[in-house]
Amino acid sequence: MKLLVLAADGIGPEITGATVKAVEALNHRFNLGLELTHADAGLSSFEKNGTTLTEAVQAQVMASDGVILGPTDSLVYPPASQGGITLSPWFRKNLDLYANIRPSRARPGVPCLASDIDLVIARENTEGFYADRSMFQGSGEFMPTEDMALVVRKITRAASERIAESACRLAMTRRKKLTIVHKRNVLKLSDGLFYDVVRGVAADYPELEVDDFIVDAMAALLVRKPAAFDVVVTTNMFGDILSDLAAELSGGLGLGPSINAGRDRAIAQAAHGSAPDIAGKNSANPTALMLSAGMLLAWLGERHNREDLSEAARRLDEAVDAQLGDPAGRTVDLGGKLGTDAFGAAIAARIAG
Repeated sequence: MKLLVLAADGIGPEITGATVKAVEALNHRFNLGLELTHADAGLSSFEKNGTTLTEAVQAQVMASDGVILGPTDSLVYPPASQGGITLSPWFRKNLDLYANIRPSRARPGVPCLASDIDLVIARENTEGFYADRSMFQGSGEFMPTEDMALVVRKITRAASERIAESACRLAMTRRKKLTIVHKRNVLKLSDGLFYDVVRGVAADYPELEVDDFIVDAMAALLVRKPAAFDVVVTTNMFGDILSDLAAELSGGLGLGPSINAGRDRAIAQAAHGSAPDIAGKNSANPTALMLSAGMLLAWLGERHNREDLSEAARRLDEAVDAQLGDPAGRTVDLGGKLGTDAFGAAIAARIAG
């Protein structure tokens, strides 16, 4: 099974290096047969090749079973016409990665704002307000005059159905509760369609308890009573914002894993950014990307009916919990003293032991 590793920008090389240590330890312990290949993407690729994503690397992506993608500093990329291909949208569009799954849970001993949070946000990933995903050609964001900017929001029945199915199946493996988040009191047509479709799909899962909230009320409720939620399904932008909020409640974005999954492929990508201000200082927390890699292994295990991959994902999660539970074993952002590489080595040692 082939995994492609793209370190990307900022702290990417450091946290992917630590993550690879953990994955290699799992590969050895469980005899997974993983083949890890590394390639350039992002600013390093642009400096060498004049593009952030070469055609050769694109071909490697298509030939891989999964990708571990480091964070990107897309704000400083040049326009796509000048080689600045933004990586996350490219993956989501070209691999049709329609489900962005972002869990947030409090981990034993880790300082957090909500000690009882344990939820997963299932975010539709291919349409919504995101201008690069709204049009067949051109951008969904445009300016009719220099003083007016408009954006097109796209919501389709097909995309709503498939994220609803993903969320319902996920909820059936957890506490069997599904929460639909929307703004259909204002966006009556687009969010009305999303809500109706998700409700219709959920009706095929009679064991699920289903409720719904308007997005602004949901943000308040996440802070007030996060334990009330299990699986949350919502549209693209709402999911992006709420998942960052949930990650902060659980201890910070440095602990926030994420997987972008489609029918045939998935990529592991932490929810946080590239943090260029601390790049190269060996102080970044690699936990989010490590856990994202674990989610990728679990996804591959389910898709290929391989219990060894699923067991490896569980082992990684246990190792992370054990490491974070030791105050001396944490990275500096969590009050510890370990650098990025030392944390990666510690997780690998726990897996091996």
